[in-house]
Amino acid sequence: MNWWGKLIGGAFGFMMGGPIGALLGAALGHNFDKGLTGVMKDASGQAGETERVQSAFFAATFSIMGYIAKADGRVSELEITAANHVMSQMMLNPEQRQVAKRLFNEGRQPQFDPDAVLAQFKQECHRRSNLMQMFLEIQIATVLADGVIDQKERSVLYHVGKQLGFSANIIAQLTQMAQAQQHYAHEPDYKRAPSASDIKYAYKVLGVSESADDTEVKKAYRRLMNQHHPDKLVSKGLPDEMMKLATEKTQDIKRAYEQIKRARKL
Repeated sequence: MNWWGKLIGGAFGFMMGGPIGALLGAALGHNFDKGLTGVMKDASGQAGETERVQSAFFAATFSIMGYIAKADGRVSELEITAANHVMSQMMLNPEQRQVAKRLFNEGRQPQFDPDAVLAQFKQECHRRSNLMQMFLEIQIATVLADGVIDQKERSVLYHVGKQLGFSANIIAQLTQMAQAQQHYAHEPDYKRAPSASDIKYAYKVLGVSESADDTEVKKAYRRLMNQHHPDKLVSKGLPDEMMKLATEKTQDIKRAYEQIKRARKL
């Protein structure tokens, strides 16, 4: 049984307490024991750590998404659409979508404590930096839904990133890369001869400068492909439903690299 099946099936032994447990409990209509910190053993005797991380990732993703969306004082239709788009990409069933929406709305409430949620999420991830980076990239993409990041949204986004251990420089680079990936999201024909604009965006997607040598470009490509490898992320705690998001990331990265190679005639 996957993490969702265990969650709604009442097998809460693998679940955590704390703010994330409270969020999930409220969204599911259950009263989780806030003192519960035990880990359920599966049939093979292994701790259900993966399911625990998947549950935390799901809860943190949509509640923090709601928190960031209200940063500028109002939740725009584009931000709601972006949240729904993530739900659609995950192919959530109706019940999962309802829980995701409730979590999003919880994040918009005045009493919501983002620092407590982020601290617990970071603890549950156990230094899985690639998993936390994927989480941050999802939040950045949501902020970019309306095409711009105002000062309040930027401030909140940087606060979220720093709570997870990312430096301001890394957050800025991830934001720039996400903006470039928006270009690829609207470019279906990546096999055509790339324009100067395409190449400019391609370098930003890989997070390297146009002056980078071939070795640097290749190294950046391989690092990003490894960071976003869907199977690796799922094995570390990314919910299975989010595999499509990771797959689309790797497609954009590969597309950018291929265009750079063509431009350099490699």
